[in-house]
Amino acid sequence: MTSSLDLAALLCSRLCHDLLSPVGALNNGLELLADEKDPDMRQRCLELLEQSARISADKLKFFRLAFGAAGGFGEMVPSEEPRQLLASLVAANDRVELEWAVSEPKLSKPAVKVMLNLAAMGLDALVRGGVLSVGAETTKGMTEIAIRAAGNRIAFDTAIGDALEGKLADDELSGRTAPAHMIRLLVEEKGGKVQYAKSDEALVMGAMLPAPELIG
Repeated sequence: MTSSLDLAALLCSRLCHDLLSPVGALNNGLELLADEKDPDMRQRCLELLEQSARISADKLKFFRLAFGAAGGFGEMVPSEEPRQLLASLVAANDRVELEWAVSEPKLSKPAVKVMLNLAAMGLDALVRGGVLSVGAETTKGMTEIAIRAAGNRIAFDTAIGDALEGKLADDELSGRTAPAHMIRLLVEEKGGKVQYAKSDEALVMGAMLPAPELIG
């Protein structure tokens, strides 16, 4: 079984990979700004720096809640918080539209982690754009989460699906599949389940886990 330390290292690798592009853009923009004398070009450099800084900050906020233990695991999170995080990520890609259908005003921290990670997988699958639909509701003591990524030529690594279903060997885990592995472990620990289905037009992922009052 993958140790907590190994999983943490893989998640850190994923975080570093996703931050490399916007942080690298910041570095390049600063170098260009130092050498540029034309006022219009300097203004353009500043705009690019602002954009890269915003993307970096948005990703860090997302990772803090999706991967981290901010505030502990047992508290409730206002649903508006994950909505804003996902809206910020989607805003960086004008070919993707976010549909939000979460009826609960608050969700447990585990449910939010599951939602954000599954939504990030759905967003990654929309390489040619499309619609990312996010839904969640609590009924009969269970919180049900549904993510649907619909668009042309859905790109979904089967290894991620195997990690979600627990079919990936420990030595096959990578920074790319670690979030799916983490989500499966989290859901199973809470006594829930996670699953997915993929077609050429859509990727659908879902999870069910006990509502807060039933979580030990």
